[in-house]
Amino acid sequence: MTEPPATVVVIDDDPAIREALGGLLRSVGFRVNLLTSVDDFLASGRPDGPACLVLDVRLPGQSGLDLQRHLATAGIHVPIVFITGHGDIQMSVQAMKGGAVEFLTKPFRDQALLDAVQQGLARDRAWLEDEKTLSALRACYETLTAREREVMALVVAGRLNKQIAGDLGISEITAKVHRGQVMRKMHASSLVDLARMADRLRLTPGKSPSL
Repeated sequence: MTEPPATVVVIDDDPAIREALGGLLRSVGFRVNLLTSVDDFLASGRPDGPACLVLDVRLPGQSGLDLQRHLATAGIHVPIVFITGHGDIQMSVQAMKGGAVEFLTKPFRDQALLDAVQQGLARDRAWLEDEKTLSALRACYETLTAREREVMALVVAGRLNKQIAGDLGISEITAKVHRGQVMRKMHASSLVDLARMADRLRLTPGKSPSL
């Protein structure tokens, strides 16, 4: 499937700046959404596909930093490039600690903004790909039976078939069969591969991952 086009969302309450940024971003091929406030963004939601948010710090109602905190709390991933005409060091530090890609003070060079947006989009593409991989991994894990999940947890903990059999009160041959089923269903090529998968799923003995 073709990846949706990259979208840059600009939130600035100054119409002139908003339109100028929109024109700049469109000139290099980005799909652009121009918004006036944090509420507008929350109403429209995160765009599909790779996205980056160009966000003014000072806005009517909720500020840009308020939105950054809200997204972090809600677990919504959108790389942010902050822009401001009234920035200070404390504000910049707060934004960057919150994971912002860049903090630009107006007036800034067009190329500085474009470079920051490209960095944000690259970060988001990597995150989306990671989420896609994790989703596929969770789907594989869902195909395991309850017993196979127990076996998987013990296998990645380093237990041998004989030990697994003793732990679960089953025969060694049955433990071996379950182990083979786990490897097949998880599409794991080796024990190291299976251990990596278990780590991604945050799997520990006796505990299922958060699906």
